[in-house]
Amino acid sequence: MRALALAGALLLAGCSVPQPTAVPGTTPPPASTTSATPSAARPTASPNQGAACQALAGRLSLKARAGQLVMVGVSGSLDATERTAITSSKAGSVILMGGTAGGVKGVAKLSASLRKLGGDTGMLIAADQEGGLVQRLKGTGFATIPSAAKQAKLSDAALTRAATGWGTALARAGVRLDLAPVADVVPAGNARANRPIARLGRGYGSDPAKVSAKVAAFRAGLKAAGVESAVKHFPGLGAVTGNTDFTANVVDTTTTANSPLLRPFHDAVDAHTGAVMVSSAIYRKIDARSIAMFSPKVIGILRGWGYEGVVISDDLGAAAAVKHVPAKERAYRLVAAGGDLALTVAPAIAPSLVSGLVAHAKADPSFAAKLDASAARVLQLKENLGLVSCG
Repeated sequence: MRALALAGALLLAGCSVPQPTAVPGTTPPPASTTSATPSAARPTASPNQGAACQALAGRLSLKARAGQLVMVGVSGSLDATERTAITSSKAGSVILMGGTAGGVKGVAKLSASLRKLGGDTGMLIAADQEGGLVQRLKGTGFATIPSAAKQAKLSDAALTRAATGWGTALARAGVRLDLAPVADVVPAGNARANRPIARLGRGYGSDPAKVSAKVAAFRAGLKAAGVESAVKHFPGLGAVTGNTDFTANVVDTTTTANSPLLRPFHDAVDAHTGAVMVSSAIYRKIDARSIAMFSPKVIGILRGWGYEGVVISDDLGAAAAVKHVPAKERAYRLVAAGGDLALTVAPAIAPSLVSGLVAHAKADPSFAAKLDASAARVLQLKENLGLVSCG
């Protein structure tokens, strides 16, 4: 049990703009036919809203646009290293890694300090608040959230009610994006071997329809509280064995672009989820050459479904899966593949992520256009949450 708890404590985090070309021949998985609690999803941004966010992105300096594409890890203290990383990189998002004293009130105070660093484009504040071993924010006002494995035993309506309470605490604390729920489906035959999800109780089960229903119920509760979700870890970590936070070259040898395991993600996209987190595993039957978050083929599946929201990376800072990639290339590879928001739990590399984006944008007009599109998508998410006005 001690080893399991330690593994949980060390887990890393977890606009109407031009889109990458869809993967040829890709078809979406079957739509869910369950009676999942409907998500109170916000409609897709109108063309005028999208245009306004594109215009706002265009008014920013290149470095500021690049900064919109970086999410920096922050401890409870907002130490000098973290503050400098945010300001020097002009980062527009942060992820709270826990350790904040004072429960909801303490996090709200930290959030207020962080918002001041966001300037006119706002600060998107996120947290890993799945439940079970992955609950970063605790203390007075934050309920103890059961693991997804336990949440799965609740009715959809009961899970939505519970998630509304969990989301309300986040909103009061100034956290408007939850890097949850986990939409990974773990095949029954892989449950004992699956280290990142099943063995940590982070998944809703082996039935894609049931997992989709629980994801929808969790998201609906957050939405009712004014908090957006980032479903993860596309296209799923259920069919792997290794944990990408601690092991490089984790490979999925079975999942395809139209696998039934993708259903919870497809349903969440249909329900206009604000963000999708892409994993750092390799999916041999989709793209055998690149980890998912650097793969145009993998991210192209999402865009091929018509998804216009934010695609966020899994950790690009301390995860073993990216140790071999120079820091200046990590955010660039994500955006070049069609992603938007580069997450790093290691704040010290944030300036390198931004400088890499800027250098490639100056050298390559086609990449500069992708960077601009991604900045507009991030700004659109912020506007949807009331953090900034693009108009």
